[in-house]
Amino acid sequence: MSNFEGIVPALAQALEKRGYSALTPVQKAVLELGQADALVSAQTGSGKTVAFGLAMAPTLLDGAERFGHATAPLALAVAPTRELALQVTRELEWLYEPTGATVASCVGGMDMRTERRALERGAHIVVGTPGRLRDHITRQSLDMSALKAVVLDEADEMLDLGFREDLEFILDAAPAERRTLMFSATVPRSIATLAQGYQRDAVRISAAGEEKQHLDIEYRALNVAQADRENAIINVLRFYEAKNALVFCNTRAAVNHLTARFNNRNFSVVALSGELSQNERSHALQAMRDGRAKVCIATDVAARGIDLPNLELVIHADLPTNPETLLHRSGRTGRAGRKGVSALIVPGSARRRTERLLQNAGLKATWASPPSADDVIRRDDERILADPAFDEPVKDDERGFIDALLARHGPEQVAAAFVRQCRASRSAPEDLMDVAPFTPSREGLARERPAGEKFAQRDEAPSRRDDFGASVWFSLSVGRRQNAEPRWLIPMLCRTGSISKREIGAIKMQPEETFVQIAEDWADRFLAAIGPDRKLQGNIVVKRLDGTPDLSRAGYQPPSPDKKPHRGKAPFDPNAPKRKFEKRAPASVDQRPAAAHEAKPWAKKPGKPKFDNAGPPKHKKPKKRPS
Repeated sequence: MSNFEGIVPALAQALEKRGYSALTPVQKAVLELGQADALVSAQTGSGKTVAFGLAMAPTLLDGAERFGHATAPLALAVAPTRELALQVTRELEWLYEPTGATVASCVGGMDMRTERRALERGAHIVVGTPGRLRDHITRQSLDMSALKAVVLDEADEMLDLGFREDLEFILDAAPAERRTLMFSATVPRSIATLAQGYQRDAVRISAAGEEKQHLDIEYRALNVAQADRENAIINVLRFYEAKNALVFCNTRAAVNHLTARFNNRNFSVVALSGELSQNERSHALQAMRDGRAKVCIATDVAARGIDLPNLELVIHADLPTNPETLLHRSGRTGRAGRKGVSALIVPGSARRRTERLLQNAGLKATWASPPSADDVIRRDDERILADPAFDEPVKDDERGFIDALLARHGPEQVAAAFVRQCRASRSAPEDLMDVAPFTPSREGLARERPAGEKFAQRDEAPSRRDDFGASVWFSLSVGRRQNAEPRWLIPMLCRTGSISKREIGAIKMQPEETFVQIAEDWADRFLAAIGPDRKLQGNIVVKRLDGTPDLSRAGYQPPSPDKKPHRGKAPFDPNAPKRKFEKRAPASVDQRPAAAHEAKPWAKKPGKPKFDNAGPPKHKKPKKRPS
């Protein structure tokens, strides 16, 4: 028990039985709380469920070794989703088993009458979601009078989901003399305000590595063309062949679409979204755990609380909206010493946004292209060669049929049939368009360097356009007269031609035509991405030139010496004598031409024009037309 000093003996016994040899940093930190409140920031997978179970045990047992008969709940744990609440329930059940504690769950989607009967029989610890717990309190089926501790698990997520009013209702219904433990991945201002209003002298605990990536997770940012996003996900799934893979989408519609697409491609896939019933969600997770399904497609909210022990791959089909979501998604893999991969599918238009997202999350990702079809097939062949079935000796009952096969078809034909059968059992990989790997910006590289370290040489700067190297010129059927500008031509070329600005050199604008310089090794791929019709957005025709463009052919004419310059200005003569300008007094009214005085008689004297006795001319009002 030396590794579990300071823990209630019954709980230390449960940890040893569970196979624990040491505590995580957050679990060690909460043992020093005593009877104080706490605001703990810890990432997913840091063992915080066991941590708050250990933290509230001294308060609940109050020196006793076992619990007595439960009359009213002593502790309440609140979680944002049904899956997380049920997971917390399972964790607390084995942790408190030696103490004789009864743990009850109250979550949405389950039969409320069954929960009410469980509460009436008595429970020492109640775990539930905010909405269902409030319903039980309102119906007076949950007695809050004897509570000694309240735990808010993933408090930041509960506030993001709009449960603030429910949480305040639950905390107001609990006794004032209680312990309040808050666990959150991050501590924004909303969490700090909630803690200040409902905690007393809370101890702030930051788990080690709170803002750092899990060391067992490999982050990969994969550059894809916009039209190849789904095909890239298929190749990533095929390349890694993970026991369990989780694909994240931002909307339910995207989940349904990918689920249908992957089912058609012969993937064993299940979906998790908010529109499913609790029974359907439970069946989907059980299919992932027992191996009947390997791929789960889910939204962020639906994936809260998912605990898949064999999860090896997380794919972000839609990019996360903030760094916290990225950490939560990726934290589902790389647990308990296992290695995991977190792959971000990055279309060309989202490269810079992805770079900022990784920088704000404190993560370093490897930028690369997704696995090609050849890469997937090569990896399949490696798996076949490494199959442990080849290491097993030939059994006596198999030898006769093996000899018959070899005698009839020969070893080469038998091997070929075996390879075809292995490949036919898997979904065929997709052929992807080539997209250049993205290089982080100069600013991003500077932020990743140690403080005070500068760029060593000037040659690290991006290459100049006059040193562009081998290139091919293309002609676009748009020019100045069509208001063509590089600021909208360059993004269109990158988007349609699946290239980046680094592959674009000089741009020569002409009245009816524009010449664009493309890197030579990208010219063929540029044309292939545009398509056989050779047209860009807005029916702009693209032509490949054999050499350097002829500017005179494009309508460019140098100025003629005999032609008059525009705006009526005389041509500049450097030998002409300089004109001298003298200051002159402003001309008076009398010095003006006589015609001006005759045309306007009142201009002889300053002032307003004068009229005769008849006054100014009067205008007749127009007659009204009959309606």
